[in-house]
Amino acid sequence: MVEKEHMNLAMIGHIDHGKSTLLGRLLTETGTIDPHLIDEYRKKAEALGKATFEFAWVMDSLKDERERGITIDVAHQRFDTDKYYYTIVDCPGHRDFVKNMITGTSQADAAVLVVDAKDGIMAQTKEHVFLSRTLGVTQLIVAVNKMDRINYDQKRYEELKEEILALLAMVGYKKDSVIFVPVSAYEGENIVKKSEKMKWFDGPTLLAAMDMMKVPQKPINLPLRVPVQDVYTITGVGTVPVGRVETGKIKKGDKVIFNPPGKVGEVKTIEMHHEEIEEAIPGDNIGWNVRGISRTEIRRGDVCGHTDTPPTVADEFTAQIVVLQHPSAITIGYTPVFHCHTAQVAATVIEISKKLDPKTGQVVEENPDIIKTGDAAIIKIKPTRPLVIERVKEIPQLGRFAVRDMGQTVAAGMVIDVKEK
Repeated sequence: MVEKEHMNLAMIGHIDHGKSTLLGRLLTETGTIDPHLIDEYRKKAEALGKATFEFAWVMDSLKDERERGITIDVAHQRFDTDKYYYTIVDCPGHRDFVKNMITGTSQADAAVLVVDAKDGIMAQTKEHVFLSRTLGVTQLIVAVNKMDRINYDQKRYEELKEEILALLAMVGYKKDSVIFVPVSAYEGENIVKKSEKMKWFDGPTLLAAMDMMKVPQKPINLPLRVPVQDVYTITGVGTVPVGRVETGKIKKGDKVIFNPPGKVGEVKTIEMHHEEIEEAIPGDNIGWNVRGISRTEIRRGDVCGHTDTPPTVADEFTAQIVVLQHPSAITIGYTPVFHCHTAQVAATVIEISKKLDPKTGQVVEENPDIIKTGDAAIIKIKPTRPLVIERVKEIPQLGRFAVRDMGQTVAAGMVIDVKEK
């Protein structure tokens, strides 16, 4: 029995557009969840006058049952297609999703963007699209859901598809890296088997579309980068930072440096899932014991690399950003918090070089005074303290960031250039 290749899948989209129902339907029809369970939920839901919610309920109830320790383990919500086994990257609260995607605790190899056929593009649809792109999700399936609400109307579907394509093009998704599927999660149309009600659609079902995704290459050949999530002192062992290997590989005996502090040490041991391993590669969550470094010298947000290719420390950097939501406008001198890998550093906008047309990327204005919601721009940024950040063309995993202020994500961006410290 050959183990299938693994993929992480994010379900994204506006809050009421049916993500849970779609996922519930997918898990049921692929045999991941017992259909009897669904019947029970349907009865419960109907009794409470919430007839269309049973699939969403499955997800919530499984969550409750997980929390109560009942053994339906959909903790990772694994399900299989013919080709892959997928883990659903849980994107519960919109805010958590944004934060988790940025800090890399839930990197998705592909995403299903769920859009309600009737409501069309909403604020969160836009925001999730911008973020997915900025955070490096390159493959997208667009599930135009609730087709039953529009009587499976092809014309409305085609119109909405064009609108969504325009939105996707705006942030740089290529037409050929996106698959559109019209579905009804509630009625079960086009999820696993071809819909009789949409004979006009000649594309794949949702499940078939998932088999068309490709497993991304692991960035083993890039320089080593392991952002530090936490640092522990373990008696008899010493200093043990923990984090996820983003790029390159780390082996026992390696000479490593932690930047920005510039602390150098040697890797004594590497541990993953409580077992010692000889080397770790991208995607591995590890604890690594470093000789020659004390607990007080490194902290969350520092990045470990090899001494011959040390992590880049920025004095200033130039970035392309998209303003997702800002109550007023962003001007020179604005100092929000930049979240990049595990670092959170306040940084000041010191120059707004160009305002871009988000649809084409063309320059619309040189040195504008302000940029506001919906604008794309090239700006210069000065962190209030040293920050490791990389050019997106060189090490994309550490070249993306989100800008947060007033409890919300105000912008997302990628690093074009770095003026090193």
